[in-house]
Amino acid sequence: MIRINVFIRVNETYHAEMLSTAQELTKLSLQEEGCVAYDVFQSATRPDVLMICETWATAESLKAHEATSHFAALVGKMQDMGELKLEKFNF
Repeated sequence: MIRINVFIRVNETYHAEMLSTAQELTKLSLQEEGCVAYDVFQSATRPDVLMICETWATAESLKAHEATSHFAALVGKMQDMGELKLEKFNF
């Protein structure tokens, strides 16, 4: 399995739109084959930080996810609104 943690730093101006976009990405990603879990979290101590935590069954399912049109559109939109940092773990 593969775990991806995406830390998102967003300023107040885009916070609501960023959260909405991350929630839409979550909704669509959960419908994909191989998606084990996909969640959005907001930091309790830093209001400018969100995190997406996703788990994929295989590298192939993650690759298919990254090739979807909704991934490209929504992640592109998120990159325009804030700073994204990715951590990837295989387990």
